[in-house]
Amino acid sequence: MTGDAVTNATERTGAPAHDGALIPAPLRLAHAGDQRLALHAGTLLETGPGTEDTARWLRTYLGAATGLLLAEAPADGAPAGDGDGTLIDRLALAIDPELPQEGYRLSVAAPTVRIEGGSGAGVFWGAQTLRQLLGAEAHRRVPLDPARSWTLPAVTVEDSPRFGWRGMMLDVSRHFTPKEGVLRYLDLLAAHKLNVFHFHLTDDQGWRIEIKRYPKLTEAGAWRSRTKWGHRASPLWEDKPHGGYYTQDDIREIVAYAAARHIRVIPEIDVPGHSQAAITAYPELGNTDVIDTAALSVWDTWGVSPNILAPTEHTLRFYEGVLEEVLDLFPAQTSPFIHIGGDECPKDQWKESPAAQARIRELGLKDEDELQSWFIRHFDTWISERGRRLIGWDEILEGGLAPGAAVSSWRGYGGGITAARAGHDVVMCPEQQVYLDHRQHDGPDEPVPIGFVRTLEDVYRFEPVPPELTREEARRVLGTQANVWTEVMENSSRVDYQVFPRLAAFAEVAWSALPPSAERDFDGFEDRMTEHYRRLDALGVQYRPPGGPAPWQQRPGLIGRPIDGPPPNV
Repeated sequence: MTGDAVTNATERTGAPAHDGALIPAPLRLAHAGDQRLALHAGTLLETGPGTEDTARWLRTYLGAATGLLLAEAPADGAPAGDGDGTLIDRLALAIDPELPQEGYRLSVAAPTVRIEGGSGAGVFWGAQTLRQLLGAEAHRRVPLDPARSWTLPAVTVEDSPRFGWRGMMLDVSRHFTPKEGVLRYLDLLAAHKLNVFHFHLTDDQGWRIEIKRYPKLTEAGAWRSRTKWGHRASPLWEDKPHGGYYTQDDIREIVAYAAARHIRVIPEIDVPGHSQAAITAYPELGNTDVIDTAALSVWDTWGVSPNILAPTEHTLRFYEGVLEEVLDLFPAQTSPFIHIGGDECPKDQWKESPAAQARIRELGLKDEDELQSWFIRHFDTWISERGRRLIGWDEILEGGLAPGAAVSSWRGYGGGITAARAGHDVVMCPEQQVYLDHRQHDGPDEPVPIGFVRTLEDVYRFEPVPPELTREEARRVLGTQANVWTEVMENSSRVDYQVFPRLAAFAEVAWSALPPSAERDFDGFEDRMTEHYRRLDALGVQYRPPGGPAPWQQRPGLIGRPIDGPPPNV
């Protein structure tokens, strides 16, 4: 559904405010009395066609947490029941094509719990709701009390998402996240019903994906000799090599793991800027008539590197070779979009380069902005011919929007508004609202404070669809995404701190049918977060506590870049 399709608040018919404390909030939750119904050692799992992924997930995760086997139910068997109507003998999974594509209906009534979805994805999201209803302990890896009774309220939940694109971008170039950390974040996205993982794989500070035909990209481009500690204005350095990359089998595993959780993976290969790591590995990719590219190294600080790709036929062929392998690793079913960056490309080298200027004249272009547009259009055509869609940051609007391209609107709402009005699809991810590297409080203990203050409430009141758009234009808003840039996040603990609990608020914005921003019940959301913090604890998430950072989460003495005042609405 697009942004204007759902505007009504969630219905919670007869539901105690604390019971389930579901996040994101469902469309409808109706209680059938106060009875609690129990799963037990004999509860069987009935797996309908198309629900196999959810069945495996339930046995692996819910089975581990509860100690229940959830053995397969006979296809023609009937649940026996216990006679008093308090035991769940069967958990039945099924596809109902009458439901919305990602919608589900969860019915808890003895002797059968039913999860029906409009697709396998809908069934899977219903299973996430089931786990939340079982309580925080259902998010652990083993049962803490083997004698515990696992009970559910007698409820019916009917739900479907507001947006089809509910994403998070993780930057693994600035600070590398090992494969296990990526798999962990896919589980965390799934737990919050987020369905897009934007995988930022290349940048000035590191190339993170193995490309067989260009081995130097990881041999040389995946490692830097040291790292700026804090903001780039900081005088401090971490004087040890940093890096890492994913082998092609690692990538295949990540993509398959995501697909089993109904998460699309959108790989980003940045061009023509943010490319110093690639130029370090293959100096001929840079503007060799302007600088000595052979003397470059993988960048060890933050900001925007002036070293960009040369607009040559060799560069185009090189990146076509890269993308051929990328397309093979990220199949169309799970990765319909390929992100090519296109952001923050300083054009000083092109202005000084005789070769670049000759290219501008040869192509009949007006200036360097149009040269960048030509670069992006080339890959838009190349990617489209192979059955995929190109998406890029909103700078791809400069010099003319590439036909067929979608836009990640990061510099504010403006790029997305322009793109939507021009008939292009948009993912809203404005820096001022949903960049989770921005600080969460203006207190002095906030670690490496970056950007505007974006509290949990600020994120909860974020509205992805700008009011300037008409209903028809708003249909171009595919959805929304929270972005996590890791310049000052040196390990998984720091990433957790910046991402959570705000990702929970963002997930509700992306999924739930919330009223307009000012009318949203943040107090009610905060009440539900009390239980959700227990879930995050069980999952091992090192979130920012509501009262501020714990002593070990602080980073005294590390310079940040705080921006005072409220963010502009641009």
